[in-house]
Amino acid sequence: MELAVTGYEISLWIHITAVMVGFGATFAEALMFPLALQTSPRHLPYVHRLQLAINQYLATPALVIVLITGFIQVADGNWELAKFWLSASILILLVIGGLLGGYFIPADRKLGPMVERELAAAGDGEVTLSQDYQEAARREGIVGTITGILLVIVVYLMVAKPGL
Repeated sequence: MELAVTGYEISLWIHITAVMVGFGATFAEALMFPLALQTSPRHLPYVHRLQLAINQYLATPALVIVLITGFIQVADGNWELAKFWLSASILILLVIGGLLGGYFIPADRKLGPMVERELAAAGDGEVTLSQDYQEAARREGIVGTITGILLVIVVYLMVAKPGL
């Protein structure tokens, strides 16, 4: 009995699954911080630990899988890397990989302990977050929004293949 699917289709399935699992969770990060802040700033250490785990154990491995399966599809599908939609998508994914390893993961490694110290200093009293923490958290939110937009652009490029 022959399989009714090709290697290309299996690669495509793995590719799409990695995008869904690895990057889908990152979009929830946009809700975590404001919700924790609204509920109680005492939840913020958990938010940073969760964001760190999502970026280390879901998004980063997914990025590697997406790139590997993408190159498999390029080879199997006779796609040309010089096509704008494909080269732009690869470039965007490399930028996102750089942001994951060079910005998001280090930022949450820094912000988590920073807010824990501020919470410890507040004791059982009212929590006032430092200006440094607020600015760094706001910056992470802005970069996260930009990264989300880049991911949506890649999905568009992959689906529409403009210029093909």
